[in-house]
Amino acid sequence: MPDRATSPALSPKFNEALIYAGVLHGRQRRKGSGIPFLAHLLGVASIVLEDGGDEEEGIAALLHDAVEDHPRAGATEREILERFGPRVHRIVMACTEPDPHALERGHRGPWEDRKLRYIAQLRQSVDSGVLRVAAADKLYNARSIINDMRHVGEDVWKRFSVPKEKTLWYYRTVTDALRQAAPTEHSRLVRELAGIVAAMEVGVHPVR
Repeated sequence: MPDRATSPALSPKFNEALIYAGVLHGRQRRKGSGIPFLAHLLGVASIVLEDGGDEEEGIAALLHDAVEDHPRAGATEREILERFGPRVHRIVMACTEPDPHALERGHRGPWEDRKLRYIAQLRQSVDSGVLRVAAADKLYNARSIINDMRHVGEDVWKRFSVPKEKTLWYYRTVTDALRQAAPTEHSRLVRELAGIVAAMEVGVHPVR
């Protein structure tokens, strides 16, 4: 477990990032559930900080979807670099799909191609901050899926743009990539992720 007693306090820069994330994502909602997208960003940042991540990793967690999911991708990328520095920028871009400006051009390309390129990018990463934020992102999403399965069962898969089998393939493969890239670091996050993905594959009956 991380030593939280030695974790540095957050500075006003974190507050600035939180406000900036709100400006970028305040109108967005999660697919299917309608929950404000900021809940995801706050959740990922919470996992990162609870795992012992430093302030820059926490900021990167708040902004990890900022470039990929924003139609002003080029301007947003520059703003992140200028306002939050090169390390935050590096983590955000490493957690972003390899063609970060696709949405800006109006076409992201085939789903499977994008995911394969992201997984390859993740396998090559040696940056502890990148791996922690990436693991926290996928863990938050997996927790959300398994929780929704307890309420709506198999209907949860209708919320995704690809069939259940492809979504499960993606989570299995990302988990393997994280395990290979960081066999000891962030192992707690990856172990929990692997356990939830296994439960997703078996299926969870909804609570009545």
